[in-house]
Amino acid sequence: MNYHMIRYVIGQIMKLGAALMGLPLLASLYYLDEGTIPLLAVMLPLGIMGYILTGFKPKNQTIYAREGFVIVALAWVLLSAFGALPFVIGGQIPSFTDALFETVSGFTTTGSTLVPDIESFPMSLKLWRSFTHWIGGMGVLVFALAILPAGSAQSMYIMRAEVPGPSVGKLVAKTQLTARILYGIYIFFTVLEAVMLRLTGMRWFDCVANAFATAGTGGFSVLNDGIGGYHNVWVEVVITAFMLIFSINFNLFYLLLIRRFSDVLKNVEIKVFFGIYLFSTLMVTFNIAPMYNSFSRALRYAGFTVASLSSSTGFGNSDFTQWPGFSQTILILLMFCGACAGSTGGGLKVARVIILLRSGLREMRRQLNPKVVATVKLEGQSVDSEQIMTQGSFFIIYMVILLVSTLFISMDKYGFDVSFSAALTALNNMGPGIGAIGPYGNFSEFTPLSKFVLIFDMLAGRLEIFPVLIAFMPRTWKKA
Repeated sequence: MNYHMIRYVIGQIMKLGAALMGLPLLASLYYLDEGTIPLLAVMLPLGIMGYILTGFKPKNQTIYAREGFVIVALAWVLLSAFGALPFVIGGQIPSFTDALFETVSGFTTTGSTLVPDIESFPMSLKLWRSFTHWIGGMGVLVFALAILPAGSAQSMYIMRAEVPGPSVGKLVAKTQLTARILYGIYIFFTVLEAVMLRLTGMRWFDCVANAFATAGTGGFSVLNDGIGGYHNVWVEVVITAFMLIFSINFNLFYLLLIRRFSDVLKNVEIKVFFGIYLFSTLMVTFNIAPMYNSFSRALRYAGFTVASLSSSTGFGNSDFTQWPGFSQTILILLMFCGACAGSTGGGLKVARVIILLRSGLREMRRQLNPKVVATVKLEGQSVDSEQIMTQGSFFIIYMVILLVSTLFISMDKYGFDVSFSAALTALNNMGPGIGAIGPYGNFSEFTPLSKFVLIFDMLAGRLEIFPVLIAFMPRTWKKA
């Protein structure tokens, strides 16, 4: 274990975290609100500690998988802990446990909240809350790789540990350039969404905050009534479009840039993702149409909600907990599936679901004919047995965590539906659940134990489980 390199990279991340707080600080100075002192009280010590940790550059800058997992897990925990402090110091969320829950929910792009009145927050802290989605969407360490001086040649291990999906590869030869390309695309679509929201008549502050939340597929809103509070169908249309855009593998946008259109058209995952979206939207629309006495109104709510949960954004324009059981079941299944690999979305990821289903079908064919040579293919290429085993192991651990988390949460006063949906929405980084934690509910009534279980689930879900679990294994910390 290269402890010195872990210390150095964590120091860089702490400096970066302090710098990122500069945006809400500027907003505080502009609006002359109460966020200035809480933000400065965190920025200064965070930056100083970062400079101390990076004061001596390690001679051995080697980073392998083990260091990558540990760096990613530690960075996310530390940034979440420091990111929670402005809310505690400012008094908006006095309990550190609650503030940590809210900030982890932000950085992991989950969007679950325990704040009943976000409109009472200072503008700067509302922006910081939404900005955590944007930071966590593509990944803070990917951001660091994009802007910091090139470091270890093995920095790809950090990127693989943080970027969601069954597998991560380089777009170009250099990891740093890959990170810059990804963030360039990310920034472009964020700015484009903010501009398009402005054209709907939304004020600039809300445009930026909602663009941050959509880009990270997070779902924090600056209104107590969520996106439905704008009462503007064009706002919903723009956000629906961008929720779907940010659900797509960013590698495909790069392929479009270099004019490899045929590769994009052949992509199986994106076809399946949009097929699921269209089918689910139609099924939900027909199911809820009698409630609204209007097919177009039902389509408006169904299209937005299905996009919100398919992308794991969690924005709300209607209370789907009042919909029929059939529609709610579809939405729960969408929570499991999630968005595409290599996007900012959560869930199991469509590519992983395809691999698991095809490997299951392959085993069924083998049972019928043991001599048959059957392969699992994705994007025209055979998926090797090791990858299939990895995805199978991931799914087993995922289900164990989901069920154990539900067991712990069930010790609260809520029934199975709320307990299960709370664990499900946290592990899949979705945001809303069923019943009391629906799109117009919150998590404030959960006990501290349940909140810490959900914090673990949110981190495990965003980091694809393995980095968080590996960081807690004693053998991980032993010298090689």
